[in-house]
Amino acid sequence: MATVPATAPGVRASAEKPRYGSMSRDRRWALRWSYFFLTLFAIFFLIPPIYMFITSLKTSTEISAATNPWWVFNPTLENYGALLGSSEYLVFFRNSAVVSIFVVTITMLIAIPAAFALSRMRFWGSTTLATGVFLTYLIPETLLFIPLFKIFAMVNEYTGIQLINNWWVLLVLYPTLTVPFCTWIMIGYFASIPKELDEAALIDGATRIFIPVALPGIIAATIFAFTVSWAQFLYPLAFTTSTDQLVLPVGIVTTLIKGDVFNWGQIMTGALLGAAPPLIIYAFLMDYYIAGLTAGATKG
Repeated sequence: MATVPATAPGVRASAEKPRYGSMSRDRRWALRWSYFFLTLFAIFFLIPPIYMFITSLKTSTEISAATNPWWVFNPTLENYGALLGSSEYLVFFRNSAVVSIFVVTITMLIAIPAAFALSRMRFWGSTTLATGVFLTYLIPETLLFIPLFKIFAMVNEYTGIQLINNWWVLLVLYPTLTVPFCTWIMIGYFASIPKELDEAALIDGATRIFIPVALPGIIAATIFAFTVSWAQFLYPLAFTTSTDQLVLPVGIVTTLIKGDVFNWGQIMTGALLGAAPPLIIYAFLMDYYIAGLTAGATKG
């Protein structure tokens, strides 16, 4: 009888070894396929910025020459110096920065209270209203800019207030894109926070308790609002025309493309310099951004 317990575990262990080995092989194959597709993904998305950087180091003569486009034979920083020394480019950059900062501020002042009310203060129709907020974001701006243009023209006709061709009109337009989605993100994140914190917030103050806990969701929404306002192209193209009113995406296209002449070196340089602020923000706040998006995607 003493030999049965000794041999039984050994029999079970030997019988289970193939299963564990099979799981290990499956895991190795899964990792290999993951790295394979991750490599393809990285190559696919890194090729454009690499090519932009290579082109930004070339002169116009070398760009138009029939040489290897992936190699710089005579590298130069002439394009960077020309743009950074251009008053027009600095005006575009300043307008983009001012618009983005104000839009982010307006968006957060509206979206945070709205998301808190829709996620924590349950009332009749709150779920339907939250879904409607998100559906509003899904309406593309390509369908909205013509009605908005007509509305602004009517405002000018009846009141004399000129809204078109002023950079500050973008402070009214951009929140129509940023507020709905930021509200939706924070609704999902706020819903993932335990209800017990509401009682603590009533005692110690809602801002002191709730905001630090909800910081990843707020940061994710802030990054999204900044990215949209910084990279938006259609609205500023339709509503601003004067050079001193343009923002960076439109300014690069309108000033560096003259007829059928494309100044590719400075276009690539301007695009790279314009992409630097969002890239820096993502580099330092990526963990918060991912945490906020994943919580908003799984809750609510």
